[in-house]
Amino acid sequence: MTAAPTVTVRAPFAIRKRGGRKLIIAPDGAVAPRPEARPPRIDNALVKALARAFRWRRMLESGDYGSIADLARAEKISRPYLTTMLRLTFLAPSVVEAILDGRQGEDVTLEAVMAGVAVVWGNAVGRAQM
Repeated sequence: MTAAPTVTVRAPFAIRKRGGRKLIIAPDGAVAPRPEARPPRIDNALVKALARAFRWRRMLESGDYGSIADLARAEKISRPYLTTMLRLTFLAPSVVEAILDGRQGEDVTLEAVMAGVAVVWGNAVGRAQM
């Protein structure tokens, strides 16, 4: 009896963690297609950052603190960190809703926002509804 020939298939890809889930990235940077009815992917760090940012914004708008520097001192955080986090309050309402529902795009992460990535409302809204 002759042995069956061996076939070797090589498929280059990378596996990255995104919000605790593994994601397959093809060599050209394309993400493997996901099923239509994917479960929500809630990014707890991003949700917590949104909650803090809106709380701090409310504290500034209500007059509890006269400036960002005063609020940063009271919260024992740096002023640059506070101003970076306050930028989250300027996201489109539909993007904020998508983040809270876990429907944000793979590239909408807290790290991306903290690194200074500008999110254009039109593009972000399209990505959030994926």
